[in-house]
Amino acid sequence: MTTDANSRPNPAQLSDAAAPPYGGGDPYADYRAAEFPFAALVDLADRRLGGAVLAANDELFAERENLLLPRPAEFRPHTFGNKGQIMDGWETRRRRGADAGHPHPADGDHDWALVRLGVPGVVHGVVVDTAHFRGNHPQRIAVEGAELPGTPGPEELLAAETVWHPLVPRSPVRGHAANGFAVADRRRFTHLRLSQYPDGGIARFRVHGEARPDTAWLTALGTFDLAAVENGGAVEDASDRFFSSPVSLALPGRSRAMGDGWENRRRRDAGHDWVRLRLAGRGAVRAVEIDTGYYVGNAAGWAALSGRDEHGADPEEWFELVPRTRLQPDAVHRLVIDAPRPATHVRLDVFPDGGIARLRLWGGLV
Repeated sequence: MTTDANSRPNPAQLSDAAAPPYGGGDPYADYRAAEFPFAALVDLADRRLGGAVLAANDELFAERENLLLPRPAEFRPHTFGNKGQIMDGWETRRRRGADAGHPHPADGDHDWALVRLGVPGVVHGVVVDTAHFRGNHPQRIAVEGAELPGTPGPEELLAAETVWHPLVPRSPVRGHAANGFAVADRRRFTHLRLSQYPDGGIARFRVHGEARPDTAWLTALGTFDLAAVENGGAVEDASDRFFSSPVSLALPGRSRAMGDGWENRRRRDAGHDWVRLRLAGRGAVRAVEIDTGYYVGNAAGWAALSGRDEHGADPEEWFELVPRTRLQPDAVHRLVIDAPRPATHVRLDVFPDGGIARLRLWGGLV
């Protein structure tokens, strides 16, 4: 299949075919996108959580650090450096065989990158995104996981005694596409090893799952944010995800722009929007921060907070933590709970709709 600047294939026709060379215009026009059920879970390798690519055996064409950038991969045609087209991803050199009689790489030849998860956890699925890698994407990939204490470096991760568990077996991938793989292993991992066979380029690597931080560390802290992803909090459900993911509510730091929070669509009915979170553990919330940073004309008008204790006398009962409270745009609201009580879940209700940048629930485990 060939294209030119005035003729572009239907993306549906490309589902099983190789992505053609860039033909001009929108570089994402023929991108093979896909939705994966596990993608609603937090990206455990997110740079904003502290994820990092610690090492790679080769990164001649494009740096390994690009794998974890939170934004989609970009493509600027005809931008050449000393090593060729500048690519927004991790790209290795072309592998060669042992000699002139064997010019092709051997079956097991591959390149690898070591990824430290921003927060340890249980991986439910990974996305290997080859956006803009068309004739230079890998033929297959594989993913393995390991759990090591402390903050190990590449030497410890590559040591012979380190045990790596297969999460994704060697599997084919398509170029210029989102390639998703569900993971069945429910062990806790701190690091992943991404391998590509025999070589090539990968734009982004996403690791979706449930955070499982060190509970001994949280106990030592005493008071911490029970909703934060980095501490094991998780967004379980929400009424609306139209403009942005509610997971942003529990990410570290202040929001940096309007899109870096949870914003729902404008309501045209008598209802209201909500988000439900599972806390890092059974805890008592003593103080609440509701941040509407960067939401000016589209901040939520009012908010209320309820709690539920699945280990309590009535596991289904929702009780009030914060009554319906007026919110100001682009502001941090700090609220003290006079009578804390144990909870495992909280529900933030916003009236009637609008944006919330961050939600902090300060307390301790009980």
